[in-house]
Amino acid sequence: MLESFDHITDDFYKESGMHSEKVILEDWLRESAPDDERRVKFLQRLIENKAVLDFGCGNGGFLIKASKYATLVEGVEVERSLKAHFKRNRLHVYENLGEIKRKYDVITAFHVIEHMKDPAALLAELANLLTAGGIIIIEVPNSEDALLSLYKCRAFSEFTYWSCHLFLFNNNNLEMLVEKAELKLVFIKQIQRYPLSNHLYWLAHGRPGGHQKWGFLDSEDLHVAYEKTLASLGICDTIIAGVSK
Repeated sequence: MLESFDHITDDFYKESGMHSEKVILEDWLRESAPDDERRVKFLQRLIENKAVLDFGCGNGGFLIKASKYATLVEGVEVERSLKAHFKRNRLHVYENLGEIKRKYDVITAFHVIEHMKDPAALLAELANLLTAGGIIIIEVPNSEDALLSLYKCRAFSEFTYWSCHLFLFNNNNLEMLVEKAELKLVFIKQIQRYPLSNHLYWLAHGRPGGHQKWGFLDSEDLHVAYEKTLASLGICDTIIAGVSK
């Protein structure tokens, strides 16, 4: 974790502080679509005919796709610039957890808790919004990412050791976090969001985008094999965990 959190003020995320430059919403939705589709596919059976809350829902792409299966989809997002977008898409999005007066079967937090000053307290607060038998799905970057731990890519370390990431997690300390919040770990697994082409591009050019520029190197079979190998070593780029009361 970072030594100090003083740079993250109450208004930081409300005023698009996470984005270093003005974000074009259409580009953001297009870039996040593959992750939204992956998450919905992974959770489809879990969210069917259920009430779902996405904490830190960003542009709402996951909620829009999840609405095809869930009976209720709602979000929590503090970024003020998205309010008109949510209204156009008829998405019910709260500004904070204190506004919520109901409970949910599934609560998701995709790449959010590493931005929070007290992630254990947040998990406990989210757990209070679960129905009996409900589950929280957490997705976080892996601090043991192959680009850091195996390939020792300095450019990637400078990219991912970001001041907005107040904490970094691996399998071990994510489990410790769940215990600290006095909750139960249902499952934990690693996935590889970005393909081999992205890793090769980082190593060759020191910047992201390999999956867009060198996508011809990727195939589904190759990605599955690469992900399986990295997961066996605990060095995929992403960790997903299920948490219950």
